[in-house]
Amino acid sequence: MRDAGRLPAPSCARAAHVPEAYDRLMVDDDSRSTPSTPATGAPDLLALRAAAAHATAEAAEARAAATRAALAAAEAADAAGTPEVAEQAEPPAVPEPAALSQHAASVRAAYAGSDVLPLGVLLEGDAGGTVAPVPSATIGLPLSMLTRHGLVAGATGTGKTRTLQLMTEGLSRAGVPVFVTDIKGDLSGLAVAGEPSEKLLARAASIGQAWSPASVPVEVYSLGGLGTGVPVRTTVTDMGPLLLSKVLGLNETQESSLGLVFYWADRNGLALLDLTDLQTTIAYLLSDDGKAELKAIGGLSTATAGVILREIVTLQAQGGDVFFGEPAFSTADLVRTTDDGAGIVSALELPEVHDRPALFSTFLMWLLADLFHDMPEVGDVERPRLVFFFDEAHLLFTGASPAFLAQVVQTVRLVRSKGVGIVFVTQSPKDIPSDVLAQLGNRVQHALRAFTPDDAAALRAAVRTYPTSSYDLAALLQSLGTGEAVVTVLDEHGVPSPVAWTRVCAPTSSMRPAPDATLAEIVAASPLRARYAERLDPESAHEVLTARARTQEADDLEDRQTEELEQMQERLDAEAAAARERTAAPRRSSRSGSSGIGGGLDAFLRSAGSALGREITRSVFGTRRR
Repeated sequence: MRDAGRLPAPSCARAAHVPEAYDRLMVDDDSRSTPSTPATGAPDLLALRAAAAHATAEAAEARAAATRAALAAAEAADAAGTPEVAEQAEPPAVPEPAALSQHAASVRAAYAGSDVLPLGVLLEGDAGGTVAPVPSATIGLPLSMLTRHGLVAGATGTGKTRTLQLMTEGLSRAGVPVFVTDIKGDLSGLAVAGEPSEKLLARAASIGQAWSPASVPVEVYSLGGLGTGVPVRTTVTDMGPLLLSKVLGLNETQESSLGLVFYWADRNGLALLDLTDLQTTIAYLLSDDGKAELKAIGGLSTATAGVILREIVTLQAQGGDVFFGEPAFSTADLVRTTDDGAGIVSALELPEVHDRPALFSTFLMWLLADLFHDMPEVGDVERPRLVFFFDEAHLLFTGASPAFLAQVVQTVRLVRSKGVGIVFVTQSPKDIPSDVLAQLGNRVQHALRAFTPDDAAALRAAVRTYPTSSYDLAALLQSLGTGEAVVTVLDEHGVPSPVAWTRVCAPTSSMRPAPDATLAEIVAASPLRARYAERLDPESAHEVLTARARTQEADDLEDRQTEELEQMQERLDAEAAAARERTAAPRRSSRSGSSGIGGGLDAFLRSAGSALGREITRSVFGTRRR
């Protein structure tokens, strides 16, 4: 396996970045060549000469980057048999850069680093007016700080998905496995190399990005097999009462009762694999036998149980039962790399369940919680073991109970020590609870809109959370163009970097959904398909409790029949004794012969025996109690 530390840097990282040694060399040369320069003007003259040499180097590097991008586009178009596209897509020349401003120099120094995830380049100018990129001032996120988590936010259509795509590509090429959710199908294009266009190449050239089409290794998953990917399932027992209560939309009282059901099942060794197991368990606990078992630990209200059962039926009607069952997905399969050291991107496609946001958002929280419990402690690491992108994060917190929020906060706070980084992706920072937001050290903020008073309040709140900046952030955040963002991250020492107005680099993979045939090929070649494709149905709570109920019913029937037979026998004995007493009594009439007495007794016994036979027959077939 190739050393991940020597993986080639993403193209965005190759934006013009003149080494500091080169600057020092130019200053030394100028100093040696002007020994007679007066001391009073020497510093200014040296600075101007260094800046001029620096600008010349930047211009050369930018022109070289543009030429490389044009060459790559031409070669790609020629290979596709369409040379005319390459001619149309030739990028314009990059203008000669001016000397760095004080702000640009400070930003460049703050974001400099050897092991960073590149995001884009600094923009300078007036918000809403003329702006110019500064190719030498690259903006990136130190890989070691990704375990301090992050936020990618912005209104719809501002470029969040492309930023997520860019970050995913960079992490994969750095050897870091990535998990992403693909709600609309856009991110499946990660598996396909991008297509050059005139607009794309011009944008890349303007920021010094040596763009060339490239894909990354992708594993495609789907929830419960609803879609093309490898099925991902979990069991009801594994998900637990807190997360399942979120899926079912239960209140705190109902959530507590559901926790009691789980407690009883766990104590009795009953596996709750799917929703049928849960329904059977609740029904059993409402029976006479079940009530007696729960009495010592609080009992289960019939009304509360009825609400839970109705919500389970609703979830089943929506197709939610396909997500629960065996074989349960092992989250260790998310932490994988290819033979050449690239991180595998695990893309969970969700178009089939986009109308059930509470379900898939809670399912993602289960994945994260399972990672927290299963992965070993590693402390601070140079590169994360896994980065988890939590798209549409606001859906996770809508209507969440305090207990649920407490679990989320704890997981986010502690999972860092497992080497896992979390990036929440949502429209506004206000979508994330403050306790969670306080744990996020890195932020990529795309444009915010303020069309309503609530939007304006959210904008002001977002501005107050940034470090001190020379920008008018309230105005800048509303004027950002598509693909632009305001960035601040933690540097390698954990110190917040200066706020940087950034033009984000373009992804090198396709920005369109991958063709269905490509996805089918990926799934067919997956080593995980054989393990998870076929659904299993082992013995679980439903089978155990059903068998127990049948045995109990048979025992109850046998007990009833035995009791009834004993009662009938007692009646027979009593009636026979009474008949004997009447036979032994003195004859009251001399006209009555022995034959008459015998005939009357025989008739009585035949009548009694006939009635007794009918009662025993009814009790044997169980019809007596109907």
